[in-house]
Amino acid sequence: MRLVFVVSDSIGETADRMVQAALTQFTENRTEVRRYSHVQTPEKLERIVAEAEAEGAVVAYTLVLGELQQKMRTLTEKTSVPSVDLLDPLLTMLSDSFNEQPKKEPGRIRQLDEAYFRRIEAVEFAVKYDDAQDTSGLKKADLVLIGVSRTSKTPLSMYLAHKQFKVANVPLVPEVSVPDELYELPRERCIGLVISPSKLNDIRRIRLRTMGLTEKADYASLDRILKELEYAEKIMKRVGCPVIDVSNKAVEETASYILEVLKLERRHIS
Repeated sequence: MRLVFVVSDSIGETADRMVQAALTQFTENRTEVRRYSHVQTPEKLERIVAEAEAEGAVVAYTLVLGELQQKMRTLTEKTSVPSVDLLDPLLTMLSDSFNEQPKKEPGRIRQLDEAYFRRIEAVEFAVKYDDAQDTSGLKKADLVLIGVSRTSKTPLSMYLAHKQFKVANVPLVPEVSVPDELYELPRERCIGLVISPSKLNDIRRIRLRTMGLTEKADYASLDRILKELEYAEKIMKRVGCPVIDVSNKAVEETASYILEVLKLERRHIS
């Protein structure tokens, strides 16, 4: 059994992944990888290198603290333990190229700031209040998207969630009454999504095909689509919300336009 010690002054996930990726290039991969995380004292390094020497292991490390880097080099040279610094050559190259010194702070990649948590919360919100599963989310949302089926409500909700917006969406179906909460929303917190009948027909036919269903289903018929779009237009007029035609727009383009509309609406109201 071959042994690889992965040593880091942080979690060690980066080094571990690099080692695992390298090991896949070897056919006889009977290797045990031991990870040593949060190694931040010379004494702990000494114990790890002594163990590596005793067990015939090789050492791969990501140490950003200068004192520990130098200590590891000294110890492995002294004991002839095979070792590789996975991080320093890259830091040195970037430092030379950017003409800037690295921060030398362990664990920066894992530091979770306030924006990260807002993004996670927004994504969870979008999942919970997708397709009007729970209408109580409408009043809590930063934005509510409304439109007929296949107008990119869910993809837009998730995209905007990664921009830290809490988004709910409501499908507009003639046979299903919209939640009363929708009419109580400030108009600037709702966006209507419309699409050309022919484009929607194409999208729905493809959808049915991927589901193994006949393309002649009522869901994709032009008569049904026109009925739904007419119903959606009435709802959007009653709500009084801005409306965006998504017929030939990518999700990113529509999201950008939505953010511009919201900015203008808020400026108008203020």
